[in-house]
Amino acid sequence: ERENSYRRGVPSVPAGFRRIADGMAIEVGGREWRVIVGEGHAPELACLYCAETRVLISGDQVLPRISPNISVQAHEPDGDPLALYLASLAKLRDTVPRDAFVLPSHNLPFFGLHTRIDTLAAHHRARCDEVIAACHVPKTCLDLVKVLFRRALDRHQMGFALGEALAHVNFLVHQRALDRVVGKDGVHCFIRADGDSSALNRTT
Repeated sequence: ERENSYRRGVPSVPAGFRRIADGMAIEVGGREWRVIVGEGHAPELACLYCAETRVLISGDQVLPRISPNISVQAHEPDGDPLALYLASLAKLRDTVPRDAFVLPSHNLPFFGLHTRIDTLAAHHRARCDEVIAACHVPKTCLDLVKVLFRRALDRHQMGFALGEALAHVNFLVHQRALDRVVGKDGVHCFIRADGDSSALNRTT
């Protein structure tokens, strides 16, 4: 029911379009806006910055009160969206001045872009630290959902939570902070290089 409600609120895909790319300048309302493409939350999320008015339309890339969902997608199970997201935050910080007025897609407009970017990056570093600490013994992605999300989750929220937990472990695997191991039951687990794997019957 919730998914159907989402579909009703989203327009259909157009038959054709004109693509915009990172670094392009487009004119909107008689002013020039620079396209800054962010990744991690979505494959390509176009933020728009107007140097004349010092206004950034950040969409979901930078939100004032919550962190956008950063999830591994089923069609790219080994993807590293968290690395892409953190790199995109760094690009925004380098490109847009700290006193820009930010128009997000959720909650109220705000000032303090650089501070908010630093807070979001620190949030994900802290989550990575929690995952590393938990993986002193083998943990499945579902185990790690319980580490990262300490409240009850409904079915809809669980899908986002699993995707986000996997984004953090994939990031840490790519950083070589965690190893991915597979038990005889075929379930993937994650463990620190110095962890105790005796609880897991490894096949690889």
